[in-house]
Amino acid sequence: MNTNADLLKELRIDRKAPPPPPSRRGLWIGLGIAVVIAVLLAAGWLLLGRDKGVEVRTAPVVAIGTDAGSTSVLDATGYVVARRMATVSSKITGKVLDVRIEEGQSVEEGQVMATLDPVDADAQRKLSESQLAAARSQAGSVQAQLDEAESSAARLATLVKQQLVSKAQYDQAIAQRDSLRAQLRTAQRNIEVYGDQLAIAGNGYDNTIVRAPFAGVVIAKAAQPGEIVSPLSAGGGFTRTGIGTIVDMDSLEVEVDVGEAFIGRVQPKMAVEATLNAYPDWKIPAEVIAIIPTADRGKATVKVRIALKAKDARIVPDMGVRVSFLEAAKPASDNTPKGVRVPAAAIVSRGKSELAFAVNDDGTVESRELRTGPAMGDDRQVMSGVSAGELVVLDPPESLKDGDKVRVADDDGTQ
Repeated sequence: MNTNADLLKELRIDRKAPPPPPSRRGLWIGLGIAVVIAVLLAAGWLLLGRDKGVEVRTAPVVAIGTDAGSTSVLDATGYVVARRMATVSSKITGKVLDVRIEEGQSVEEGQVMATLDPVDADAQRKLSESQLAAARSQAGSVQAQLDEAESSAARLATLVKQQLVSKAQYDQAIAQRDSLRAQLRTAQRNIEVYGDQLAIAGNGYDNTIVRAPFAGVVIAKAAQPGEIVSPLSAGGGFTRTGIGTIVDMDSLEVEVDVGEAFIGRVQPKMAVEATLNAYPDWKIPAEVIAIIPTADRGKATVKVRIALKAKDARIVPDMGVRVSFLEAAKPASDNTPKGVRVPAAAIVSRGKSELAFAVNDDGTVESRELRTGPAMGDDRQVMSGVSAGELVVLDPPESLKDGDKVRVADDDGTQ
């Protein structure tokens, strides 16, 4: 076999053979490139082609209305305090037997808050009762002897007149009668003394019961059953000095420290608006009760008491509060300007009308036809067309029209 001839035959191209099937790889590559180009075009439109609006400067419309009202002449901070707050303790030293209060509980005046072990007080009371009974028994015995002595002295007085008995016997009977009378007076005085001792012993027993001195709310429970309490800390740190603390919520008020340089602005009965730090949207009407006539040398402040005109469970002692001292505004006069102040740079003439462009919440502008008044410095008085608090465009370009989108630039150039 001729090997070279065979190899040459294999290298020949068979032009009659069918073409190979087309590959889809190139199709997928083309689709991928098209998608990437579309994404890039969309991103470019979002970044470059989107309308950001015209960059403008704005200014607020300021009210110059004439409504009479109150204005704040001074602001201060302070705390809610209670004029009636008491840490209730027992009048005697003793062991706590029962505590009947809890934090947040309302109590009435005279309500039992706790009881102490009454063993000693009860024993003293029973002893005083026995002594009183003995004194009464002794007085009864003396009274009986005195009755007999007086009868005997009366008989002897008759007999001595008849000279049937000696004068010495009569004198002895009289002396016996007078002695018994003195003993009876002593016995009666003992009855009074032991009666007073029994009353004192009763007070001692009552002192083992701790009662609320006034109606209020318990804000602290200081003792537990089994502990020793005392009005004085006789036992050091191991002796409680109170059962609990109650607050009269109707006596809550505000105390603030006002700088002595500004105290001249505060007057008694002055209207005040109080705002609790916990409820910043709640404005509480109040008024000045008194200005304490002394200053704090270290802080250079004067304490002012303020009465809250609202009673609410949300107001609790030691809350932080901000107060505004209000001064009633003078009634509006006919010469007071009406309307609002608008910067003159925001007012443009379009045809026969004077307009201003107000900025809406969605970033678009709305043209407003104005009814203007005289100039007020760099501003103009505007009677109608815009309201206080709205933003108007300063130096609006000629191309700006109603409904256009704008970008508000700050004074420092940020948007």
